[in-house]
Amino acid sequence: MAVIPVRWNGSRADDSRPKGSNAYQIVTGDDSEDDRRRWDTLYSTRTYVFGKEPAAFLRDNIGQLSVGKALDLAMGEGRNAVYLAKKGFSVDGVDISEVALQKARRLASENKVSITAINADLSAYTIRPETYQLIVNIDYLQRSLIPQIRRGLKRGGIVVFETYTVEHLKNANGQHMRRDYLLERGELRRFFRDYEILVYRETNDGKEARASLIARKP
Repeated sequence: MAVIPVRWNGSRADDSRPKGSNAYQIVTGDDSEDDRRRWDTLYSTRTYVFGKEPAAFLRDNIGQLSVGKALDLAMGEGRNAVYLAKKGFSVDGVDISEVALQKARRLASENKVSITAINADLSAYTIRPETYQLIVNIDYLQRSLIPQIRRGLKRGGIVVFETYTVEHLKNANGQHMRRDYLLERGELRRFFRDYEILVYRETNDGKEARASLIARKP
């Protein structure tokens, strides 16, 4: 089962396109090709659905990250990958949607940087062990990837991870979401409890409830 939460309610391919934070809804299915079609439909627009600017959590903490080889999971249209490339990282980005990857390549070209865009379903993707100085996981939760993220980092490498928590169910934008697609309280910290925790917080501003973590592999 391919589980790709927190971007879009894909119940109908002809639904009006979501905007802003309301775009972060659930897409899931047993058929990876169905998932692929849903994402391709979402991204088939001239505008960048999630914008061109990086996630605030990544941007605000870039000073804690050492430049090196980076992996952006569920890269989408490339906003975080391109930002990292502009900061000097060598970036691999993985996403199920080739439409999104085309936009990511275009965004990289606009910014005069290069990224390696990999078209793959993360439910079947294997992260190369001990390869990355940085792995970024923003607004995506696939628990089966956690061991791979841990293995994929070099010693001293850093994971930047941020996504929604069960507290989001209390918010108007989160009432439609399934609990099993959301982090439980403290769960993200437990995934990396043996790492050096550089930043950890769980917040709920009434619109979005997130857990945010930066941790270094020992």
